[in-house]
Amino acid sequence: MGRHLAAVLTEFASSRGWDCRLLSLNDSPELHRIAVGGREFVFTGCEKAKGRFAVTALRTAKRDAHLVLAGHPNLALVVQAMRLVAPKMKCIVCTHGVEVWEPLGRLRRSALRRANLVLAPSRDTAEQVATQQEVARERIRVLPWALDPQFEALIAANAAATPPKNFPSGRVILTTGRWVAAERYKGMDTLITALPRLLTTWPELQLVLAGSGDDRAWLEDFAEKNGVERHVHFLSELSNSDLAACYAACEIFALPSRGEGFGLVYLEAMACGKPVIGGTHGGAPELIQDGVTGYLVPHGDPIQLATALQTLLADPQHAREMGARGRQTVDHEYRFQNFAKALKKILRDQCES
Repeated sequence: MGRHLAAVLTEFASSRGWDCRLLSLNDSPELHRIAVGGREFVFTGCEKAKGRFAVTALRTAKRDAHLVLAGHPNLALVVQAMRLVAPKMKCIVCTHGVEVWEPLGRLRRSALRRANLVLAPSRDTAEQVATQQEVARERIRVLPWALDPQFEALIAANAAATPPKNFPSGRVILTTGRWVAAERYKGMDTLITALPRLLTTWPELQLVLAGSGDDRAWLEDFAEKNGVERHVHFLSELSNSDLAACYAACEIFALPSRGEGFGLVYLEAMACGKPVIGGTHGGAPELIQDGVTGYLVPHGDPIQLATALQTLLADPQHAREMGARGRQTVDHEYRFQNFAKALKKILRDQCES
């Protein structure tokens, strides 16, 4: 999403004859050049040096800055420091999901409240910003994220692509995400728990977990304890092309998470025409139409998850129809041009107010 924001911000500034400086905390300091949806932009990084990042931001603000857009609420403190040297500058801060579902520290929360506008990718995240961070509701805007144009191009190019060589044969449920203990809320363990209920009817069924992280050993042990280790496959170090091929090759995508502020992976699966299963929590219900493009299940409930999966497995035609409706939803509502148009309006309103 940082790439999407940068591309639109650069185009907006160019249309007004303004300079646009893009600064990254974690990237290397040399000039980087990236294109998104035909929009090219350049940026520099600070190699994780927070002091250098803050000093560079302050120097940039002194150049009669009109507007600053921060890609994460933790940067709100830097934004407020920039306003000390550019008091007329407008500021927008982006939020994403779980990072605002609990109250931030006092200084960060105060800085977030002082932003001219706070963006949230879903109504649920916007509500969390209002209630947990106590940001005035009139200062919050919902800006849904978009399917990445590069991923969209991969889908078109890889329509008949072969999935990675260790991708299993048979009927496949796919899930994606990082394998770290702090993100067990994504529900991969619940998928493993639900698998024995499904194997009695579909003994060839396979579960593929695509991702990486140091929690893999825990998940492998969990699969072994449930007696399904031969049906659970871990794929890591995948290229974007490999991942697109995995989406194309699977039958169902499932991520029964309780912590998705939006859920870009649901968009990716829907764009590939797959029925999706998500949690009844966070931003997922705003993407997935229960019973129309997929199913919503409570987090941590393997019985309801197994029931939803059984429904799709037992009626492949119904599942394909759900996937087709999901693809239409992405085409109509979540294309990059929709995101760019909405963000430009927000930027224009802030600059002209």
